[in-house]
Amino acid sequence: MSALRRLNEQLTRLLLVLAAVLAFLLCFLVVADVVGRVGFDRPVKGTTEIVSLSIVIICYLQTGFAIRSGGMLHVDMFVSRAGPRGQSLLAAVAALAGLVFFGLICWGSFEGAAHAWNSNEFEGEGALRVPVWPARFVLILGTAIAAFNYALLLVQHLLSAAQGTAPQATGTAH
Repeated sequence: MSALRRLNEQLTRLLLVLAAVLAFLLCFLVVADVVGRVGFDRPVKGTTEIVSLSIVIICYLQTGFAIRSGGMLHVDMFVSRAGPRGQSLLAAVAALAGLVFFGLICWGSFEGAAHAWNSNEFEGEGALRVPVWPARFVLILGTAIAAFNYALLLVQHLLSAAQGTAPQATGTAH
């Protein structure tokens, strides 16, 4: 199990770095578009389409790391009032909900991704048309990794509940 966790940690960090690099590169595109639009009345064609699809890619590349590092939003108003075993059980229920949620998104996205690939679907018209399939497949990858991370958390929290201990912190330094 620890080898699987290490592999998951390396993969989520790699995807986080890829998302950061993509966001950094998008900054140059947006600056070039603004300078071209304001200074030369010639914006970079396709900027809107590239940025809108890239935002989806960036978000889903980061999801696994956000879950693994404990960065997802949670409210502990009721959880803090439960004992250690109750806290672990509630954390397990939350992990199960996350697993189901991201699992369903992943499962439901296969048809759209296949359609985008098979039909050669593009965003935008005219001078620059941007393919949609990379964003669709990254959505599948990101939600699959998110579901996997919630599955790991579910097992961890169930083991904590069985031992009667409070859930362990899942986070790494932010």
